[in-house]
Amino acid sequence: MCGMFATQAQAETITIKVHHFLNANSVQHTKMLRGWCDNIAKDSANRLQCQIFPSMQLGGTPAQLYDQARDGVADVVWTLPGYTSGRFPRVEVFELPFTMTNAEATSAAAWEYYEKHAKEEFKDTKMLAVHVHGPGNIFTAKKQIKTLADIKGLKLRAPTRLTTKLLASLGATPVGMPVPAVPDALSKGVIDGAVIPYQVAPSIKIDELTKFTAETDRSQPALYTSLFVLPMNKAKYDSLPPDLQKVIDKNSGRELSAWLGKTMAEDDIPGKEKIVAAKNIVSVIPAAELQNWIKASENVDDEWMAEVGKKGIDGKALLADAKALIKKYTK
Repeated sequence: MCGMFATQAQAETITIKVHHFLNANSVQHTKMLRGWCDNIAKDSANRLQCQIFPSMQLGGTPAQLYDQARDGVADVVWTLPGYTSGRFPRVEVFELPFTMTNAEATSAAAWEYYEKHAKEEFKDTKMLAVHVHGPGNIFTAKKQIKTLADIKGLKLRAPTRLTTKLLASLGATPVGMPVPAVPDALSKGVIDGAVIPYQVAPSIKIDELTKFTAETDRSQPALYTSLFVLPMNKAKYDSLPPDLQKVIDKNSGRELSAWLGKTMAEDDIPGKEKIVAAKNIVSVIPAAELQNWIKASENVDDEWMAEVGKKGIDGKALLADAKALIKKYTK
């Protein structure tokens, strides 16, 4: 009888509730999170199953997602630490201007950096992955951006506080807001444009709501990127049998982080195709002009190092290590 009960317990299906803020048609839902869920199902002989809740279906706001993972409202969430301004200062380093090379390499670097420097910031959860998106672009409704001077005075949406500082350094008037709020803000003229990657643009009707795109020379470091995390509720992880914990561990870490970054960046291609198909005019900011942008935004790095320094954090050393790790993984 003991053997029978042990077998039944081992065969019991455990459901993992996954929560995120994008819609069910997004690549984050259909490929990234679904791919992770399919892998843990396969590796657990279907004993681990996911129920994915898009569009904040479990309630709350995008800024509350990390705490939902911490508190057990959801078992796993996908979100941006930057939605809670200043709460996770060590990982902000990847959102500094002109730091990222490509999403796959930078995501692998971000995981190694997390393990070396940022575990304490996320100690309340079991971290599964950290990653970034592809190069960010500037989408505008009425004015084409070709030079630094063209940005002056434009009200531009920013996802995180460091991107807000970047836009301000370039002469824009930054307006912080999460992705789901962008379409309404654009349609009502609250903002003149938004900085986002190509990947997410069509899903929030950027192809319909803007006329111009400014992308940077892709041979240069990206204008900006945002960092994402995939944390798991600790109690849920601890409640799993040891063999299922091993399944979660197998599907966590640097390889998952790099794959998530790569997958998100690859979706830039069809995203850009939709923007071009909508006859949105795309301008490429050449390397020579970008030097003006880089010079104008140098103070953002300095301010970040000064801010984290007040918290006893050696920002200069962290930025140097982040850049070294990105270089290490960039092919």
